[in-house]
Amino acid sequence: MTRIRRTYQYLHGGSLRRIPDGLLRCLRLVLRGESGMSTAEYAIGTLTAAAFASVLYMLVTSDFVTEALTSLLRQALSGQSR
Repeated sequence: MTRIRRTYQYLHGGSLRRIPDGLLRCLRLVLRGESGMSTAEYAIGTLTAAAFASVLYMLVTSDFVTEALTSLLRQALSGQSR
């Protein structure tokens, strides 16, 4: 017996009456689990990831970070400690 039919029987005291089609559709919508993202959620997730990547790119290519990384690499390659 399907989950929808069991739920309907529970709601109606266990009677085995036929489930009306409209009610069956409503029950399917209510009991159906969401197992994944919709297209809109994918679009928002993709835009968020792209925005985050652009912020990181701007940060890493900024003069301050570039100079700090260059200095750190020079010290590491020359064997000097801080």
